[in-house]
Amino acid sequence: MSTQHGAEGGLLQIRSLTVSYPHAGAQLDVVRDVDLDVGTGEIVGLVGESGCGKTQLLLALLGLNGARAQRRGSIHYRGRELLGADPASLRQVRGAEIGMVFQDPMTALNPYLTIGQQITEMRRVHRGDGARAAERHAITMLEAVHIADAARQLRRYPHELSGGMRQRAMIAMALSAEPRLLLADEPTTSLDVTVQAQILSLLRELRERTGIAMVLVTHDMGVIAEMADRVAVMYAGGIVEQAGCEQLFSQARHPYTEALHYCVPRLDEPPPPRLTTIGGAPPSPAARPAGCAFEPRCLYRSDICRRRSPALLETTPGHWKACHHDGPLGKLREAAA
Repeated sequence: MSTQHGAEGGLLQIRSLTVSYPHAGAQLDVVRDVDLDVGTGEIVGLVGESGCGKTQLLLALLGLNGARAQRRGSIHYRGRELLGADPASLRQVRGAEIGMVFQDPMTALNPYLTIGQQITEMRRVHRGDGARAAERHAITMLEAVHIADAARQLRRYPHELSGGMRQRAMIAMALSAEPRLLLADEPTTSLDVTVQAQILSLLRELRERTGIAMVLVTHDMGVIAEMADRVAVMYAGGIVEQAGCEQLFSQARHPYTEALHYCVPRLDEPPPPRLTTIGGAPPSPAARPAGCAFEPRCLYRSDICRRRSPALLETTPGHWKACHHDGPLGKLREAAA
């Protein structure tokens, strides 16, 4: 693979990252040979079905996969190698330099501590604020994420807040130490569409106001289209296509990306007789095909797909794909017609 999969002046450079877990006497790769860059102030979308390795990739950046996980490759953040760093060095980066919004705020927030206790802890630990200064800053952060009556909300416990407010509180906590990079793991999951729109608007506003970079994980192509500058599509633990957001939506080159597009209903076209789905399911890490992992579900598969896994190659400037098929796509459009 190339050593440059992103913009110049990268804040984060991931090279050949692999995450594996022991299983039945072997090591199973849940993230495989990932290369990814995040530029300063850039929003990179990471999209794919559940089980494709998106969350495991984010956890690997902060060394949160667990004691049984093995990580190989390189993770450079602002020139510092995070992979293999000692626990004290990682604690200096977590929260202070890289914040994370976890997928489910109800389980990620501590139910025994108030929202205020959890937000102020970030500021006291990473910025050395005293109790009063940390509380003032916590109120400012809750106001920044549009939580009304912020001083009163600090005294409440997670279960006393609505799902949207918990998500906002988690974003406030992730941003309270003023990190340069935010990892957002499906920040709109399980929220109704109105609250989803509010959360996405909030993230855009924060990027415009602070210049923070983001890695936004989702399985929702609509969220990606609205938010991302650049998109990496993950399947079976690896990146199968990467391009600028507009380029990916207008000129998808991987059959999996095409299939994801057609799973989303279009408002500017007549409704199809039935919603398009992708047949089958992503392979288990314990039963990954010898060739292309997407081959069993692909409409364009050929003999070489069963025999050899494709490399991720740059087909045009800034557009990468891992696929043996060189011809045009369109079979799903024909099937829908």
